[in-house]
Amino acid sequence: MDKPEKAPGKREARKQDRREAILAVARSAFLENGYSGASMSAISAELGGSKGTLWGYFPSKEELFAAVLDDATAAYRQQLGDLLKPSDDLHATVLQFCRGFVTKITSPEALRLHRLVAAEVNRFPEVGQIFFRRAPQPTLELLAGFFAAEMEAGTLRRDDPHRAARVLASLCMGGAQQRMIWGQEISAEERDQEAVAAADIFMRAYAPE
Repeated sequence: MDKPEKAPGKREARKQDRREAILAVARSAFLENGYSGASMSAISAELGGSKGTLWGYFPSKEELFAAVLDDATAAYRQQLGDLLKPSDDLHATVLQFCRGFVTKITSPEALRLHRLVAAEVNRFPEVGQIFFRRAPQPTLELLAGFFAAEMEAGTLRRDDPHRAARVLASLCMGGAQQRMIWGQEISAEERDQEAVAAADIFMRAYAPE
């Protein structure tokens, strides 16, 4: 019989609370000032502690940025893990993914983050690399694993599942998100229509032969 998980002690709880506070301040700093404009010193001053405390949790700004991305996408990754499982209605699962993905990438925070990365990646290539590894890549890997199983079961035509994942993500990103990044107002109804269209196009393209 499995033993119940032990509740964290007061010291561990304080450390976790402190870490969460750091991530909240850093998240605001990156979104408001960009990667280059957000300094470890300013984040430490905002927190009200010593700079050494901040560096004790995150030895570099790159690691702090990566942790902010992990924190921002953790709940979404959990939702995907729960969604992308074998079902009797593949089209419904793909549509649900598309709706959730379009909602995620067109949220105000996601749009600001995409603009931030696009603006700074030429000067700071590590920003783009960290962003891809922490945000798009885990989603693509989960989607590819799901598609690989569906192709094996014969419910999708055989192809490279990673390419299929990129195709579906591109279909979702090619409409509302692109227009919203450049400042256009897109209604929730229009975004849902984009998700429906992406799912329909994908399912027709990958229908079993």
